[in-house]
Amino acid sequence: MDILLIAGLWLDGSAWDDVVPELTALGHRPVPLVLPGQGDGNTLATLDDQLAAVLAAVDAAPGKPLVVGHSAASTLAWLAADARPEKVAGVALIGGFPAADGRAYADFFAIEGGVMPFPGWGPFEGADSADLDQEARHRFASAAVPVPEGVARGAVRLTDERRFDVPVVVVCPEFTPSQAKEWIAAGESADLARVSRLEYVDLDSGHWPMVTRPRELARVLAEAASA
Repeated sequence: MDILLIAGLWLDGSAWDDVVPELTALGHRPVPLVLPGQGDGNTLATLDDQLAAVLAAVDAAPGKPLVVGHSAASTLAWLAADARPEKVAGVALIGGFPAADGRAYADFFAIEGGVMPFPGWGPFEGADSADLDQEARHRFASAAVPVPEGVARGAVRLTDERRFDVPVVVVCPEFTPSQAKEWIAAGESADLARVSRLEYVDLDSGHWPMVTRPRELARVLAEAASA
């Protein structure tokens, strides 16, 4: 099966470099996506531009792909399920919940000069980054791609309730499945509360398992694709 891989904020397709060979060895076809505004110099890219690129990959897949979204890109994966419910086999959300209809995609940090730069490690101290050593942190920060304002502040639009019939796997890295269930029950994600087939998978890692646990993450995604 094709597995479309969408990295979170400040990352591009290379974030999946250690996951790709593992998924290939497990019999799948991983497709890391590089979206407009992710290192191509296009600081004017919008959320609609990025969604169009994801949908183009969905449409190009020979069968129904599994769409994987990491962190904030969980919203992009869910938008793909909303726009192509009949073409998406399932969605895997790694360390994130999709933003609600009408909300901004990822307006989390300050915008400077039309982009949202990586804010440093301060906001991510604790469970998020506990398994990243200093070298890994330096590599991440050095390669971080500022997020265009039109992406970060783009409005999420969900229109097709058939999305709730698309199977969803919530991959829980820096939090537990029990915590995720509690948050969803408390209203953290009204959409996920309505998904007809929702599963949770525990993954012992920080927020970036593609860096620190690529083999384990690949196995989780392969199982989701096989299901």
